[in-house]
Amino acid sequence: MLAGVVVLAVVGLLPWLARTDPARAILHARYVEREPTPEALAAVRAETGLDDGPLAVLGRWLGGLLRGDLGSSWVSGQPVGSDAFAALGVSLTLMGAALLVAVVLAALLGVRTLRQGALGRTPRSARAGAGGAVLAALPEFLLASVLATVFAVQLGWFPALGWGGAHEAVLPALAMGVPAGAVLGRLLDDALPAAFAEPWARANAAAGLPPARIARHALRRVLPPLLPQFGFVAVGLTGGAVAVETLFAVPGLGGLAREAALAQDLPVLQACVLLLLLVGFGAGAAVGAGRRALLGPALEAGALPGLRRPRAAVGGARVLGAVCLGALLLALIVAGLLRDPLQVDTAARLVAPDAAHPLGTDSLGRDVLARLGHGAARTCLTAVGVAGVVLVAGVLVGLAGRWTEGLREVVNALPPVLAGLVVAGVFGPGAWGAAAAVALVSWAPLAAHTAALHEEERAAAHLESAVALGASRGHILRRHVLPGVLPPVARNALLRIPALALALASLGFLGLGAEPPAPEWGRMLSENLPYAERAPWAVLAPAGGLVAVGVLAVLLGALGTGERVRREASA
Repeated sequence: MLAGVVVLAVVGLLPWLARTDPARAILHARYVEREPTPEALAAVRAETGLDDGPLAVLGRWLGGLLRGDLGSSWVSGQPVGSDAFAALGVSLTLMGAALLVAVVLAALLGVRTLRQGALGRTPRSARAGAGGAVLAALPEFLLASVLATVFAVQLGWFPALGWGGAHEAVLPALAMGVPAGAVLGRLLDDALPAAFAEPWARANAAAGLPPARIARHALRRVLPPLLPQFGFVAVGLTGGAVAVETLFAVPGLGGLAREAALAQDLPVLQACVLLLLLVGFGAGAAVGAGRRALLGPALEAGALPGLRRPRAAVGGARVLGAVCLGALLLALIVAGLLRDPLQVDTAARLVAPDAAHPLGTDSLGRDVLARLGHGAARTCLTAVGVAGVVLVAGVLVGLAGRWTEGLREVVNALPPVLAGLVVAGVFGPGAWGAAAAVALVSWAPLAAHTAALHEEERAAAHLESAVALGASRGHILRRHVLPGVLPPVARNALLRIPALALALASLGFLGLGAEPPAPEWGRMLSENLPYAERAPWAVLAPAGGLVAVGVLAVLLGALGTGERVRREASA
């Protein structure tokens, strides 16, 4: 609750922390052609109460909450509550449809490993991991554009814009649910081998229990540590799908919050943040109830063994694939770095790939290969750095205990766009500000994953034995807890690198990152989407780069564990 109060206070103080005058922004939003004279600005301040200071504005808003009043918009003058609750209903409906898509896709990605383990074979999750990485790396707005072009414009099966009927939710739900389901499916596929390697699974298989029953027990075993990720995905779908809502003209809460933040319409922004926080708390409570229902008293000391992934051989095909993909991506980046990404040739606009331009040119005649190579440094390297920061922060916060649970839920309820607006408002737009904004809200899923695994490790019998033998806390942490927690959390962080890169690129597109014409992969996508039919190479190049980074992250995560075959696991 304290974290939620702090977030609301920061949002409420944004007009006074920002470098721009909120009265000027309100005047421009209400009266586009009116000059910002001192008299006009003074009238706006008096009407909105800005002259009373930040504490008075916050106090009036909090007092209105006690009466059930969310205030009135500074821009339109209309009550905020009706629009905010209507947007929340739309977002929750879309979230439910996208979650259905995500769950179905996650089940499809994990069914091969589930079947292998239930039949007593050693599960291998590399294939599903690579497929999940490809789907998880697809930018939501690019997927939404492809779906709208194919199924709405060309085939006419679904409407391209609007909201109201179930058929209008299909394409937005697919665009949001496919990347989310890929992340969940990859995590499920990564955790199942650990469950099937435990003694109970081998004993049940030897006793002749039906494979379907063994599979159900394995799912019950791995779902508790994954449920927090499900909750984070659900909340992220509610508040973070700004691009999809904008593309399909869906009047959801994420888009409303973004518009209010850009217009500095503080009452609307506060209402959106408050509703996002309530959704986050609700999702957290549902996840906690689900984990308690699945585990019951199993988390008592010594009752539940730590869930550890079995050691498996690193296949030669996986090594070769990682080397080839990494070499190809590196070669493209180096080749692009040797070219000028800012040179404009209007006579060579939208030129197809040839000897002079191996990846073609964009709508301004700039070389796509050059912008791809230079954009990699801004997008991918920054995403890798942010992933390292959020991994460390997530592990530290997750190990801290239950008192951080509310903080995790609050942070996850805030989309990177809102964090970027706050950071840019205080420090100004820039690449470092965008990286800081993404890092501020991206550690929460890793912290939740760490906390769930830590809770199970603390309930393991070997930990109780170590305590009885007099092991110190540091020794227990290094030798018993971290070996079971760090590998899956690190693989989770690797899988999120493409999403971090996309979040950074999205903030850059909104003007909150590096200023144009600096090349960024997300900006390349957004700039060239209108020309996708005439020049698909201009879109496929950055999209292929994001997909390649996602697959490479999964392959490196598998290779980085340094695992070897443990023959007794499959005996």
